[in-house]
Amino acid sequence: MAKVMLALATATTGLALSVAAQAQSYPAQPVRMLVGYAAGGGADGIIRAIAPELSETLGQPIVIDNRPGGGTVIATQAVANSKADGYTMYVMDHAFIVNPVIVGKLPYDSLRDFVPVGGISSSSTTLAVVHPSLPVKSVKELVALARAKPGQLNYASGGNGTVPHIMGELFNAVAKLKITHIPYKSTGLAIYAATSGETMIGWGGIFAAKGLIDSNKLRALAIASATRSDVMPQVPTFAEGGWPQIDATSHRGIIAPAGTPREVIARMNAAINKVLTMPAVRARMTEVGYVVTGGAPDDFGRLIRAEMDKWAKILRDANIKVE
Repeated sequence: MAKVMLALATATTGLALSVAAQAQSYPAQPVRMLVGYAAGGGADGIIRAIAPELSETLGQPIVIDNRPGGGTVIATQAVANSKADGYTMYVMDHAFIVNPVIVGKLPYDSLRDFVPVGGISSSSTTLAVVHPSLPVKSVKELVALARAKPGQLNYASGGNGTVPHIMGELFNAVAKLKITHIPYKSTGLAIYAATSGETMIGWGGIFAAKGLIDSNKLRALAIASATRSDVMPQVPTFAEGGWPQIDATSHRGIIAPAGTPREVIARMNAAINKVLTMPAVRARMTEVGYVVTGGAPDDFGRLIRAEMDKWAKILRDANIKVE
């Protein structure tokens, strides 16, 4: 019996040493960062903004793996099912926060199946834009037109469960409108749909829309924020238009499969925080309206839980679900 116990103890010690050794040498190969959207959306833009410096800091390539579809559920599930070794992580955004409520039964548990790695940004850059041919120049005029033509207007978003989708449906709920949702595979595609006239209205981020607004190919009506954006200070807030409920402040960061070694999480977290102090990275992010955050994994985990509680109440009160 003593020999068995000794063997078990030796095996356990050996496993612990092996995990520690792997963590110390991490990363020894490229790290995949999954994104639940096609290239061009906010989550995609955030990881691309830090990827070059993060790769240099870690000494390994950061491979951005775009897997759009299912309101980000496809990519999120792929990460949940991945080996918990630190080589597959997920760029989470607002969809991760709201999907447990608006989707219902998910093929993973949003809290149990993941661990926080670190925050990257906090921002409210979601805009309502329209094609210049639509005869509205303010939120007030859009509400009047939508009420005069119930069910005849439509809006594009980057997919079910995304911030633009949630804001579009929340706007419908609080303003008592019937504007039809048309989901696309990324915020970028949704914005271009409004630019081409494929849809009448687009909900998306400054990252995707600013150039088109500046060139008069789109008209910005309002930003879903408590305050105006420094990037586009000429655009009023929804609060100024009488709808303070339309506030899309959201958080983006990195999560990993549950069971990922703490040492690996700490290494990636330290690298992210280091990169976020670099002037070039901060300038790249702030010029498109993102507020740099960073911080410890536990702090990011507490933020995720608090946001889930807050948005669960908002969404249930407004009866917003993915059809």
